[in-house]
Amino acid sequence: MDETNHVAVGIVGLGGIGHHHAMHLQDQDAELVGGMDINADARRRFYEEFDVPAYEEESELYAECDAVFITTPNRFHEEYATSALNAGLDVLLEKPLAHTVESAERIAEAAADADGFCMVGFNNRFANPVQVIKHYQDAGRFGEVTHVEANYVRRRGIPGRGSWFTSEQVSGGGALIDIGVHAIDLALYFLDHPEVVEVSGTTRSEFGDRDDYAFVHMWGEDAGPEGFDVDDSASAFIRDAEGRTVSLEVAWATNRPTTDQFVIRGTEAGATFDRGNDELILHEASRVGEHHLSDARIETRERDSHAAEQAVFLKAVATGESPTINTIEEGLLVQRVIDAIYRSSAEGRAIRLD
Repeated sequence: MDETNHVAVGIVGLGGIGHHHAMHLQDQDAELVGGMDINADARRRFYEEFDVPAYEEESELYAECDAVFITTPNRFHEEYATSALNAGLDVLLEKPLAHTVESAERIAEAAADADGFCMVGFNNRFANPVQVIKHYQDAGRFGEVTHVEANYVRRRGIPGRGSWFTSEQVSGGGALIDIGVHAIDLALYFLDHPEVVEVSGTTRSEFGDRDDYAFVHMWGEDAGPEGFDVDDSASAFIRDAEGRTVSLEVAWATNRPTTDQFVIRGTEAGATFDRGNDELILHEASRVGEHHLSDARIETRERDSHAAEQAVFLKAVATGESPTINTIEEGLLVQRVIDAIYRSSAEGRAIRLD
């Protein structure tokens, strides 16, 4: 740490999410000191936009940093996370932990042996409605939370076909590992990261490999169906050791309305959180004379979840205290659930994790 006590931060992977993090860093008590990417055009754009060095080798960047954000395609998370941890840096690693569960486990092993820490980029936990839900949950308002319905469904939202998102070799999967990872993480967060014992699921590819795929908007260019070898939707059921459950619906593309709703069911009350618009509704019942059922809309302040996540990470770097949220152990649990869903789909059976 330098004498000004500002955290010196570098970014590895200078694509869209790397630029997004760099923009948010301008409002933090931190200094963006550089970036790294193997692509020369990406380095040039980053330098022109942020006026900091952009390196081809990570070791050059690491020499200038206290901490790094790693925002590369999934396949390269292990390479850069482990090298940064071995260099003594703290790491904010974008979701998912890796492209395979084996790679994720190697990152976790490196973090366990490192002087620094690794925090996983599950930014949705920092949305204000999510924090309100957790506050009510900790206060006992829901009683025992027994089931979470987790939905992250786009009607038409496949990322650019032909990009790394639609290549299993680079991404590790499709909709499930890209956006399903957020849905699974939030669901497990609402269940306080339980001991998951059984996972059953099916993944499908029904749209991305079609010449006649109909869409209005797409992230990036559409190179067509050639090389599209990942799932574009998934359905799954997750059960923990105490019998609590999660039902999961995830899709890049499907013939149904878009939904980003999470429904939390408890023995005393429940809640519906719409991740798309931050709407939060509490569902309660009371016995005063005749039974009374009520729905209460909870207003929360707007809050940028990526900025809030960065603030927690940077405070942990500055104080030298590892964060207790978005831990690598939690990220590894999410990765194991994702792996179990893919295996369940391939083998046509439920997968035991205990």
